[in-house]
Amino acid sequence: MNRDTGLGPRLSRRRALKAAGALTALGAALTACGAEPARGPGDGPDDGSGSDHRAWRRRMPDEASPHELTYMSWPSRRIWKTYVHAVRENIAGIARAIAEFEPVTLLADERDAKEARRACGSGVEILPTPVDDLWMRDTGPSFVRGPDGIAGVDLNFNGWGGKQPHARDRHVARRVLSDRGVPRIEAPIVGEGGAIEVDGAGTLLATESSLVNANRNPGMSRDDVERALKRLFGVTEVLWVDGVRGKDITDYHIDALARFAAPGVVVMSTPPSTTAEDVWTRAYRQARDTLATAKDARGKTLDLIDLPEPTDIGRRGRDFLASYVNYYVANGAVIMPRFGDKKADGDAAAIVRDLYPGREVTQVPVDALGEGGGGIHCATQQLPKAGR
Repeated sequence: MNRDTGLGPRLSRRRALKAAGALTALGAALTACGAEPARGPGDGPDDGSGSDHRAWRRRMPDEASPHELTYMSWPSRRIWKTYVHAVRENIAGIARAIAEFEPVTLLADERDAKEARRACGSGVEILPTPVDDLWMRDTGPSFVRGPDGIAGVDLNFNGWGGKQPHARDRHVARRVLSDRGVPRIEAPIVGEGGAIEVDGAGTLLATESSLVNANRNPGMSRDDVERALKRLFGVTEVLWVDGVRGKDITDYHIDALARFAAPGVVVMSTPPSTTAEDVWTRAYRQARDTLATAKDARGKTLDLIDLPEPTDIGRRGRDFLASYVNYYVANGAVIMPRFGDKKADGDAAAIVRDLYPGREVTQVPVDALGEGGGGIHCATQQLPKAGR
């Protein structure tokens, strides 16, 4: 994903630490897939000490659990510049697709609210809120259920390890929770929602490169971060894969690589066998090898499902995210990308339909979003229903 730091060369999902030469096509668009400390009406800072026994009874439900609504955010011209119309068209299409199945609340700057309302239609609620960009998965709260109902974990978004200051987006999690009247849990770590994936049954997936990183959590070991994740999200087993450090702005979020389709079932974005070896194919192989021998919180081995990436998608930028696993599970549906490779799109839809029986599979175009290095999951955040 590309983001405009305002401090020099632009950063990209695949080239975060390289000064780009000439910007080409939509791949030059600026994207993203730090909240300052504040107390919410419920839990305050969760220090991982175990002193609050209620914290251990919180749990993040899996994405397939019933939702109250979906949160999204409207991209700004300041970030996307001349590409803003194309990416807004993608976001509006995603919002309309989700709204067929559950309520959608989309945050937009006051000056952009009218355009967002017109683009998304009457089925999408527009909430005037200061925002910079569209990456609600990372900037918004990650919701958990607990003994007192729903609470929101604020992971203290810091611009993906200080790579991208977002003066407005750093406050999004707190503003969402305040507007909804949901207690805010201030995490003792820094991270993003796209960096974690849960099965709802005690297991969490994460890349070590993204969370055990001095640009988020200086001085913290993997064990330190793991203790915090267990306490925050109610899991008992954290499955780590290496990821890729320092090559994209997220330090390789898990939600573009591997997702839980159900407890014990992990679907993986699988590169074509003809893909030249690079850091991304090596990271895929390492993750697959690791997960093939891992056991979840129930002590069971995982069933790994391949979800092949598309190949016939024409000329795309170097940073195009051609990952079907970056889908979003809504009430009664799965919203997933359509890349224009008819065979791959159809095969991917069939695989996802088998993984989520009884849900309608809806594919939407994500060309602008993909050129920025992001996808549907990066742009959405579910608010689960309070009931278990």
